[in-house]
Amino acid sequence: MLKVNFYKNKKQGHKNYGKIYVRAENAKPIGIDELAEHMAEHDTPFSSGTIKGILNDAAKCIRELALLGQPVKLDNLAIFKVAITSRPQNDLESVNLANPGSETSSVKAVRLLCQTTGRTARAEMTDDAFLGYSSLAKRIKAGELVLSDVKGEYVIVPEEEEPTVNP
Repeated sequence: MLKVNFYKNKKQGHKNYGKIYVRAENAKPIGIDELAEHMAEHDTPFSSGTIKGILNDAAKCIRELALLGQPVKLDNLAIFKVAITSRPQNDLESVNLANPGSETSSVKAVRLLCQTTGRTARAEMTDDAFLGYSSLAKRIKAGELVLSDVKGEYVIVPEEEEPTVNP
C-alpha cells in the first residue's frame, strides 16, 4: 500500500493558498544490495550477489551511455537520458563549454533525466496504485492534529486546552 500524507499550500498570494493536497509518503530509499535481495526472492535462479553485480554494471553503463548522448530505455520502467542547464549567452562567440559547472562556463550543470515508460507511465501507475493514510494523516483526519500555516508545522489539538504549535 502506498501511504499518503497531507500538504497545505502556504505560498501567500497563490491562487490555491491554504488548500490541502495529498502527497505520497515515501520510505527510506533502498540500495542495490536490498533491491538485489528483493529480486532474488522472486523465484529466480540467480543469487542476490549475481543480481547485485548485474545492477551495478547496468547503473555504470547507463551513466556512461547517457554521457555519450545515448538514451537508454528499460522497458516498463524508464528512459534515461541527460539534460543540460545552461546560462544565456549574447552570441555564439560567448558560448564556453570548458569546465562545466564553473561560473565561466555556459553549462551550469549536466543531469540525468528519468522519463517513465510502459507500465510505469502515469496512467498505468495511477490505475495500479492502492492508497492508504500514513499514521500522521490518520491523526489529522481524526482531528488530533491540524495543519499549520507555517511550513513544516502542525498544531496539536489537546482536549479543552489551547492548541500548541509543534514543528
